[in-house]
Amino acid sequence: MRFEGRTALVAGAGGGMGLNIANDLISEGANVCLADIKPAPADVRQGPGESFYCQGDLSVERFVAATVEHTVERFGRLDYLVNTAGVLWFGRDRSLIDIDLETWDRVLEVNLKSFVLTARHAIPHMRENGGGAMVHFSSTQALRGDVAAQDAYGASKGAILSLSKSIAIQFAGDGIRSNAILPGATLSPMQERWTGKEQEVGASIPIGRVGTTQDQANACLFLLSDKASFITGAELVVDGGTTASV
Repeated sequence: MRFEGRTALVAGAGGGMGLNIANDLISEGANVCLADIKPAPADVRQGPGESFYCQGDLSVERFVAATVEHTVERFGRLDYLVNTAGVLWFGRDRSLIDIDLETWDRVLEVNLKSFVLTARHAIPHMRENGGGAMVHFSSTQALRGDVAAQDAYGASKGAILSLSKSIAIQFAGDGIRSNAILPGATLSPMQERWTGKEQEVGASIPIGRVGTTQDQANACLFLLSDKASFITGAELVVDGGTTASV
């Protein structure tokens, strides 16, 4: 998988999966714009690819448009888009009959609208290049319901699957691929609930352990790469076999 001379925008790269993916792309020679509402992390990898950080709200179109334009101005092209931005608000995100609708709206803004905006502004530049690839992070929660409902999160993650397929079909003729990854239990800042419970949770996963951000990054770089050139509109479940055993 070679990424030299290519450019990526990684949305939600302030930590966790997004930062891991951005760092791996930089290590493989890609030039990367990292974008997030959080301050820039201290551990962004140094080369061989170049990188810069844009801090702002990815659900605001003005910020997204400026970030994409800045990326193209600096690196001359945009080949890849990775959407990892998301919020998981335990306690605030609950059943649709109980949830504060302002919370509902904000979860969908971050988890879904931001994906729409980044794709909306990336696609014209990918067309100019003659193609590109996108990976959108959903969740295995998109495949199931839950008694302990988090309806805004689940709805947003389900919608990402439909959005990714729609992009794939609309723009296949432009050489643009779009795929989704559905992570299972993964140790990351968003999923701090697994910290300290790795052995207990891992025992319930067929492969015998909790996932890591590196597991998700490995899958993402494959789907971005030319080795996945015949894969579009697909969903890759990266969950250690959890959903297969249900």
